[in-house]
Amino acid sequence: MNWNETLIRASSVGYIMTEPVTKADKEAGLLSKTAQRHLLDVYISNKYNRSKDIQTKQMKKGIEVEQESIDLLSMFLKKPFAKNTERFSNKYITGLPDIIDDGIIDIKSSYDLWTFLGNIPDKLDNLYYWQMMSYMWLAGKTKATIAYCLVNTPDNIIQQEKYYLLKKLDVISEESPEFVREAMKLELNMKFDDIAMEERILMFEVNRNEDDILRIEQKVEKAREFLQDIENTHKNFNNGKI
Repeated sequence: MNWNETLIRASSVGYIMTEPVTKADKEAGLLSKTAQRHLLDVYISNKYNRSKDIQTKQMKKGIEVEQESIDLLSMFLKKPFAKNTERFSNKYITGLPDIIDDGIIDIKSSYDLWTFLGNIPDKLDNLYYWQMMSYMWLAGKTKATIAYCLVNTPDNIIQQEKYYLLKKLDVISEESPEFVREAMKLELNMKFDDIAMEERILMFEVNRNEDDILRIEQKVEKAREFLQDIENTHKNFNNGKI
């Protein structure tokens, strides 16, 4: 394969942008262990069409409620937004932003109140920062917004969680008073219609930074070299041993 043309997904750029832990590795210009682990996944996916992606309940909800979250944001900002379907690519990266307006808007659908409000004390997650920088680069925009949205959990996910609850409580039936009580609590924690709309959206803004875009280019080049090194080592590993 020609690893010199490998495109890194915008949603994964943050992995290769992480810095090595040790000073020596930083000074040597090496990729971090996090970057190396991610690039091994890229290598296996591209060369062998294999993936070990695991869809968590949080990821499943995020996929299923994306349009509801877009609708919530549209109502909150009093401006209709539509899901973008155009994938952008350049010589280094590729990505599919959720919404393209004056800038980029990326939707993150929180699983529950705990994960949603957990975003307040911290600055924007580095993985999302680099994702937004990549989207702005791809789409030629100067600003981006991460919008955390809290919408109701789909019924199929709630039913699955109730099934796990039934097994956990080890009760005879769903009519058990203990199960009924805990199931009501579970459902309350997964529905949010009683919470004001403005309290179910958190927005973080990111401005385009040309220096950071240059850093992405440089890291992608290092990532391509690393992928080529994996292939060379793999092909030649048994030379002279047989």
